[in-house]
This record gives sequence, C-alpha cells and structure tokens, in this order.
Amino acid sequence: MLTYCETDRLILQIIHTGYAQEVLDFYINNKDIFEPYEPARPDKFYTKAYQKALLACEYTAMTKMQSVRFWVFKKEDPDKIIGTISFSNIQPYIYSSCSIGYKFDKNHHNQGYAFEALVKIIEIIFTECKLHRINAYIMPDNIPSQRLIRKVGFTFEGIARKSIYIQDRWQDHEQYSLLNDD
Repeated sequence: MLTYCETDRLILQIIHTGYAQEVLDFYINNKDIFEPYEPARPDKFYTKAYQKALLACEYTAMTKMQSVRFWVFKKEDPDKIIGTISFSNIQPYIYSSCSIGYKFDKNHHNQGYAFEALVKIIEIIFTECKLHRINAYIMPDNIPSQRLIRKVGFTFEGIARKSIYIQDRWQDHEQYSLLNDD
C-alpha cells in the first residue's frame, strides 16, 4: 500500500506513533466541530497516550488491509495536520468496497484542500486496493460535507435509517456511493 503521496499543495501520508501529539492537537483544536458528527469519545481520547495507541492500532489494521487512514499536511507547513481521510470496512472479493470518512481543520475549510486531497486519495484507493465501490454516510444536517462529496463525484442513494450510533443515539445518515468506473 502506498503510504505517502503529494498533490500540488498537500502531503498525504499514513503516519506513525511519533505523530501522537500532532494528532491530539488536531482533535483538540477541532473538538467543537467534530464531536457533533462522531460517536461519544472514551474518557482518555484527548490524551497523547490514547492517540499513540490508536495510531498503532490503525497501522496494524492497514497492514491487514482492513482500514487505511491518510493524514493531510500543507507542503508549506509539513508539521501541522490539517485533515484526515479514512477508508474503513475494506471488503475485497465479491463486495469490493469500503466506506470513506474525512475531517478537516476548521481553519482550512472552503480553500479546496479537502477536495484536492479526496480526489487524490480516492484514486489511490481504487488503484491500490482494486475496489469497485466507496460508500459515504453523512448526517442529513451536514450540508458542507454533502456538497463536498457530490463535488467529488459521489451519487446520493437514499437514507440509511438509524444506521450509525452518534453521540449516544442511533441517527439517520444519507448514503452516497462512488463507483470505480464513474
């Protein structure tokens, strides 16, 4: 699996446990915009030790091709994380699919970074993993994410009723897909 690539403005890479502090800073700085769309966090989530352990688990999952997370950095500031794009539930063979998730630092919204990173990483996942389909699940009130995923080329398929447990309750999500031949 390719673990590093670049776009015109960005560095996209799978990182190691040495980045635990940078990951922690990214989550703390964006806690207010991330938490409404994510599961309730464990007590120690906002600690360097937890992030280090999570990075180690993610690396192991990547080696087994169960999931892959790329972290996004600007070339002009290669030490600060501005986003992350993950592919989970990677299923080969007859399903040949996965789910995508992404989040970007609130100070880097509406500058084209998410679009630029998503286009490149999706190309890599389709090529490297030889997948047929990528699914995206977005909460109905997350309009910016819906706009972004459509701009990337995903197609709305419908509502997945009470499909994901977010903030201690089952919540509906809009389901989108992108096929390798779209």
